[in-house]
Amino acid sequence: MTQPHIDRLASGLLAQTEAFADAVDGTDWDAFVPTCPQWRLRVLVGHLGQAPRWAARIVRGGSADGVPDPQEAAPPQDWRAWLLAGAAELVEAVREVGPGTPVWTVAGTGPATFWLRQSTHDTSVHAVDAALLADVPYALEPDLAADAVTQGLELLSSPVTATLKPAVASLRGTGSIGLRPSEESIEGWVITRTPTGVSWRRGRGPTDVTVTGAVEDLLLVLMRRLPPQRVTIDGDGQLFDHWLAHSAL
Repeated sequence: MTQPHIDRLASGLLAQTEAFADAVDGTDWDAFVPTCPQWRLRVLVGHLGQAPRWAARIVRGGSADGVPDPQEAAPPQDWRAWLLAGAAELVEAVREVGPGTPVWTVAGTGPATFWLRQSTHDTSVHAVDAALLADVPYALEPDLAADAVTQGLELLSSPVTATLKPAVASLRGTGSIGLRPSEESIEGWVITRTPTGVSWRRGRGPTDVTVTGAVEDLLLVLMRRLPPQRVTIDGDGQLFDHWLAHSAL
């Protein structure tokens, strides 16, 4: 599958880091984040400061050991600059080594752009978390929202994922789910559950349940940031409910 160019991912990461910082500014850092209910906002800030720096270290050939604990993060006084510098560090690392350079990833060896792509989409979703907490508008660019859906399906269909997230094994079985963006310019997805795991393809076709909505809403429902009522569900709604209950990464 074609991935966004490194420049597109870089601009998306920096823009969504800015959007997150804007939403966080003036918000109570001790508040629990409703869409990340186990985390206070300060922990989310710590995560977005630590994660890209950890990923940059991996891209540059460092060890994946020592996953940073956002509970222990201590954002500096100029936390906005700290967040943006972390995002920029990851972009620089990928440019330095080359986007196609093989590196360790959670799903096995992959290109260095895996981590830029992962960080871009993770930051985008957390920018929405912050916006929902602060009750301010948010916006995800359709092409990047679509790529976030694709990346999620790539991870869910990887044999490695079920060993890391045992709940994902519950997605094995039968039944198919169609995801149909309302934007005519964006292809949909067809997900098929099999006894050995999940498979998927881009496009449209007959499925047991079809979920239709703006691609931004499709992503945020799949990420359990918005309720399923935000999209239109036709067919076996229980199948889609089961997917939502077991597909958290």
